[in-house]
Amino acid sequence: MQQHWLTRPDTIRKLWRVFIAVLAVTVAAEFFIEHEAHFGIDGAFGFNAWYGFTTCAAMIVVAKLIGLVLKRPDTYYGERDD
Repeated sequence: MQQHWLTRPDTIRKLWRVFIAVLAVTVAAEFFIEHEAHFGIDGAFGFNAWYGFTTCAAMIVVAKLIGLVLKRPDTYYGERDD
């Protein structure tokens, strides 16, 4: 059986290149588009890129911590010993 196109190594490599190119174009657009800073720090170069990355990383860490709190043992839904 043939692999799904999203699991092929060359497709994954191409997707990474496309995503990096889109990010680079987005950050480079800040040279040409003038925007007004509302809170001071949001006027920093590349703010949206690093803020998005930091927020995404923080959400992953919080989700992992919540998973540790809510995790149940493998036998949680097993048979009862009544």
